[in-house]
Amino acid sequence: MSESVIRCGWVSDDPIYQQYHDEVWGRPEYDSQQLFAKLCLDGQQAGLSWITILKKQAGFEAAFHQFDPVKIAAMNDQDVERLLQNPQIIRSRAKINAIITNARAYLTLTENMEFSDFIWQFTNHKTVVNQWQDFRDAPTSTAESKAMAKALKKAGFKFVGETICYA
Repeated sequence: MSESVIRCGWVSDDPIYQQYHDEVWGRPEYDSQQLFAKLCLDGQQAGLSWITILKKQAGFEAAFHQFDPVKIAAMNDQDVERLLQNPQIIRSRAKINAIITNARAYLTLTENMEFSDFIWQFTNHKTVVNQWQDFRDAPTSTAESKAMAKALKKAGFKFVGETICYA
């Protein structure tokens, strides 16, 4: 007997989107490197659909050393030029440079605290459970996501707006 999965209204029929919804969306993440990876991927979405990013996620993971901040921070202009030719990722110089910049900011920030603690401080280390009846009722940002975006930008991160932080 198969179970019927109840999905949010924003999920399409695409199996990649469904897997993301069923296995990742709405589940708290506490691993610092995974949070860094999510922030980097979310930043790539600017101006694009999330399914576009999901379909390129494996390409991003390969191109950016499984989102290892130490390895990414060591990337240079030659790496950027190479990545601009990689069809497995979003080939935007600004977005590629943002991932590298964010890795460097991550390393500086984590000299003093875990990235997970930094991110979770904006919700007092608690999961926020919303009760939206319709996904269209959800705001695009909150006071917490605005504060997080401001703090990340102050720490040197790029492509980390309040909507990305809310996601």
